[in-house]
Amino acid sequence: KPGRTLFELSYPDEELAKEALNKAIQKLPIKARIITREEEI
Repeated sequence: KPGRTLFELSYPDEELAKEALNKAIQKLPIKARIITREEEI
């Protein structure tokens, strides 16, 4: 959708990835949220 940015991560430690994203979100000048998708490969 226009006006949206998607960051997709593939990280072995989900908690570490969420922590890193939260720190990055705090530095962004826009509203952001983390959305996860449960998927088995």
